[in-house]
Amino acid sequence: MKEHILVVDDDNDILELLEYNLTNAGYDVLGFLNTKHVRQVLSEESIDLIIMDRNLPDIEGSLYIEMLRSKNINTPVIFLSAKDSAEDIKDGFLRGADDYITKPFNLEEFILRIKAVLKRSSKGSAQSAHSMKYRDIVLDLNQHKVKIDTQEIDLTKLETALLKIMISNKGRVLDRDFLLKNIWTDSQNIHQKTVNVAIKRLKEKIDPTRKKEYIKTIRGVGYLLA
Repeated sequence: MKEHILVVDDDNDILELLEYNLTNAGYDVLGFLNTKHVRQVLSEESIDLIIMDRNLPDIEGSLYIEMLRSKNINTPVIFLSAKDSAEDIKDGFLRGADDYITKPFNLEEFILRIKAVLKRSSKGSAQSAHSMKYRDIVLDLNQHKVKIDTQEIDLTKLETALLKIMISNKGRVLDRDFLLKNIWTDSQNIHQKTVNVAIKRLKEKIDPTRKKEYIKTIRGVGYLLA
């Protein structure tokens, strides 16, 4: 399974260079020129590594990572920045970096350091790996995968979080407000219809034939893992 890297750099040439070379190195890459959609992506997708510039148009990159860390978002981060003084590098690590690479950079070394951070991260995940079970569903919380009987299903980070909270509250009707507040990081700006769409997609993945009816819709109220 490919590892997913999210890159934020306001220099379009550097962004395209990184997207091209990281894709060729075997990674799935999402590139952004600013941080506008980063929180949404982190809430909905399984991201293994963030590569973050510091000189961004909307916010200083290390401040943004510090904010993510304060929200318990612990995705590994490599700063890629022209800020290259000893104090800058120290500041980057203190605000949540797992590694710090200064511009200009050697591409081969850069990819080796990415591999090293991902390797350390995967070892940490393996040590804390655990799963949840419900009926014939086995949910791997680290891999964001479900096994139903012998069939393996890939889930997004958002779908994993939804299934996890429903298994944790099996037998209890969960209303849309509860799901919004506990799953979406920016729940005040998310419409309740977003919950409906997310649940529908989850149901289509875990019960494509609609025979098992794991998740029941309680009209006017919410959803029940029966």
